[in-house]
Amino acid sequence: MTDTLPQLAEPEASFLRDTFRAFGGNRIAMVGLVFVSCLVLLAILAPLVSPHDPYRVALDDQLLPASTTYWLGTDNFGRDVLTRILYGARVSLVVGIVPSLISVMIGTALGILSGYFGGRTDFAIMRLADMMIAFPSLLLAMVVMYTLGANLFNIFIALALVGWAGVARVVRAQTMALKEKEFIEAARANGTSRMVIMARHIFPNVVPTLIVLFSLSIPEAIMWESSLSFLGVGVQPPGSSWGLLVAKGKEYLFQAPLVAITPGVAILLTVLAFNFIGDGLRDALDPSLKD
Repeated sequence: MTDTLPQLAEPEASFLRDTFRAFGGNRIAMVGLVFVSCLVLLAILAPLVSPHDPYRVALDDQLLPASTTYWLGTDNFGRDVLTRILYGARVSLVVGIVPSLISVMIGTALGILSGYFGGRTDFAIMRLADMMIAFPSLLLAMVVMYTLGANLFNIFIALALVGWAGVARVVRAQTMALKEKEFIEAARANGTSRMVIMARHIFPNVVPTLIVLFSLSIPEAIMWESSLSFLGVGVQPPGSSWGLLVAKGKEYLFQAPLVAITPGVAILLTVLAFNFIGDGLRDALDPSLKD
């Protein structure tokens, strides 16, 4: 019995080794990973990286150009733009990760239930998902924010509601294919309960897809948060998020262009980096794309 354990573990270890090798060989994905890693590190160490207080108002230093003191200049309240961007990265990254994780969890649970049970359960869940997908995502998020109030917690709720339906449909399709496989039939024949089959046999087989969906949901959530903040229903002053910085900086676009352009560039580069990572993970986890 003990002799078979290494043999059972070897295919999984080989799969992980091949996945890491394939991802590491993707230069674009590695560039995205390095950028995101540096961004996360800078966001965590923001108080140490920047000597300025992100909330300090200095009206004598309004809209100053870039200098050795203020590398990206100052905003209309005399606050250091670089510091505001670093602290805004904290909000944007958290808003990107947390709602994406929630939506993937909800979509996975509902997708597996829908695909495995079928019938009325499938009909009810998929019609609800169709309603969520058919409703304009930004408008739905704005309705939630206007109803519940503009704060960070409600942004999590709004973005999770927007994102779960797409995940559910993908997971449902995979579950419907998996439940017809021989190992699922064998589990049923052995008297294994439905919940155990879904948890131990189906869920592990959709994890690679979930990893890709999660990595691609993060930049989408960052864009939604930026849009909500730009429209005034996201993060509120004196808080700092990239969308809010762009919204406030656009009023001084010709007088102090860095105030609006730099957070916009930060959004662009971060979204691209996460998309590069997602594409790299998709290629690494898809057996049909491996040599």
